[in-house]
Amino acid sequence: MRKEDKIRQEIFAKIADLYTLRKQTEEAFIPGVSPVPYAGRVYDEKEMISLVDASLDFWLTTGRYAAQFEKDLAAYIGTKFCLLTNSGSSANLLAVSALTSPKLGEKRLRAGDEVLTTACGFPTTLNPILQNNLVPVFVDVEKETWNIQADLIEDALSEKTKAIIVPHTLGNPADLNTITRIVRKYHLWFIEDNCDALGSTYRKKHTGAFGHISTCSFYPAHHITMGEGGAVLTSDPLLRKIIASYRDWGRDCWCEPGCDNSCKKRFDWKLGELPRGYDHKYIYSHIGYNLKVTDMQAAVGTEQLKKLPEFIQRRKENFNILFQGLKKYEDCLVLPRPTPHSDPSWFGFPILIRDDARFTRNEIVHYLEDHKVATRMLFGGNLTKQPAYADMISRSAGPLVNTDLVMNNLFWIGVYPGLKPEMCAYIVAAFDTFFSHYP
Repeated sequence: MRKEDKIRQEIFAKIADLYTLRKQTEEAFIPGVSPVPYAGRVYDEKEMISLVDASLDFWLTTGRYAAQFEKDLAAYIGTKFCLLTNSGSSANLLAVSALTSPKLGEKRLRAGDEVLTTACGFPTTLNPILQNNLVPVFVDVEKETWNIQADLIEDALSEKTKAIIVPHTLGNPADLNTITRIVRKYHLWFIEDNCDALGSTYRKKHTGAFGHISTCSFYPAHHITMGEGGAVLTSDPLLRKIIASYRDWGRDCWCEPGCDNSCKKRFDWKLGELPRGYDHKYIYSHIGYNLKVTDMQAAVGTEQLKKLPEFIQRRKENFNILFQGLKKYEDCLVLPRPTPHSDPSWFGFPILIRDDARFTRNEIVHYLEDHKVATRMLFGGNLTKQPAYADMISRSAGPLVNTDLVMNNLFWIGVYPGLKPEMCAYIVAAFDTFFSHYP
């Protein structure tokens, strides 16, 4: 063994000792005293060792771990290509921006083109539409799945409609059969915002493999984490090249970091009005960004991805504990249901308070929070009502009745794999105690 390798192994052994020490001193869960988070990172010494291993390389941009993660995630989802980026929000920005590329010819999105989406969700599903001078068209969501009403999409189309971007709400897949049929019929682009649904399947095929492009997020609250990070996936070689360009400053060159002259004609290009032979590494075909990820983040992701099947199983188990414990209150609560033909990798457990319930959302949310159970709104509720979008140019395909219901009456609680069975039992007990005050 080389001396450097021996030193690394000694460092790794100390990291494992540190992790074990932390686990031994971890405080036991005390109902009503210990917090019950809605989400959080779940890891062991393997992530810590990989992180340090990458840091010892001191290759501070994307490198060997990023390449491995991209290969592994593409294989898992079922796409040909995966490109890492610094967040799920950046992934959405890259996905939409890529469709505006002149390299797509007549199929490119242009300013004023319409993109169908939902106003019920996270703002960075919507923001890239506006940031690219496109016009969002909002379609209402359906009750219980809280996904876009796919049967309303066709009537929402106009001659200006060129694309659909749909989130899979809290891990529950949208009606992909209907959406993909419409996409094919009208020759539309389709982006799946898969940030909350990694590991979900529809007709036994992973979400993220249905769209022309799909996106993931690796923020600590998500199914796996890199701390910060995201990914864009596609099976189209041209889209892959365009996405990489927008991510990497807009450059035309496709060399990996640290590599030169992959095209074998670095000083023999003639593009734009530049002189022939201008260095291809500094020719820009798009107005891009620098949205890369570091290899240290990817190192954490490679170990997290190995744990994903276990994480998904634990999410499903926690979801079922909550569902079985709360279904007796369905006279007051609308509980979630999976989309037909789907098997969700649940991100959270959404609960809608019925209009005729004996209490309000605020009352139950305050009660749960006061008793250490973390809650969250369904992100922006109805984004059209948010102050940031007061001057937005958009169109709504009919009234957003259920979207307003989400805004006014819905919240969600966690199912993440860090929740132990006794924590889920405590959540149910907290609901039981609350309902005892509202017989």
